[in-house]
Amino acid sequence: MGDSNHTVTFYSSQSEIVMNVLERDGVCFSRQKYVVKKYEESAPIFVAAYSWFIKEAGKYIPKPIGAEYPYWAFMDLQSIEKSFDSRILKLSIPVNEAVFFDMYDWNKILRLQYIGETKADEIQFRKMIADYGVRQESDIILTNFYPDLKRYIQESWKRLFRHQEKIKAGNTSGVGSVQAGLWQLKKEWIYI
Repeated sequence: MGDSNHTVTFYSSQSEIVMNVLERDGVCFSRQKYVVKKYEESAPIFVAAYSWFIKEAGKYIPKPIGAEYPYWAFMDLQSIEKSFDSRILKLSIPVNEAVFFDMYDWNKILRLQYIGETKADEIQFRKMIADYGVRQESDIILTNFYPDLKRYIQESWKRLFRHQEKIKAGNTSGVGSVQAGLWQLKKEWIYI
């Protein structure tokens, strides 16, 4: 992955609608309304997490015109959530088109949790909020009762990108499972 023109192989699960748009237009962008529709009653949690991701990921890879939400791609085929109405794509993605991170850190953000420097840091944080009488970290993010704790958790989310440069350079040591956020999908990236 070393130089900036290099490509990486990732996998992504996409619907027939996406496949049709790629075939027709050569490029496809994800929209917020699709995410809201997909996650229905859980949509507020996803919108909170995705909104944060969009703002921060744009600092690493600028969003092209037309992009709203990211597509997800995975280095490990086993990490893909398979669905009866989707197709698994094998993609060759230029490293400068992807924001790389640890899937397990992203899952903490989806649960609206604190991302610690270490496991011990996360345990200490949970003990601290328990002392405040808070049972769920998500309560901090979804309410306005704890503005300082909310900012503290959201600041910790920036650790999502702590592996970006080393993954981009080809080093995945210390990363649980590599995931990539893509502002777009391009037909030319698909392996035939």
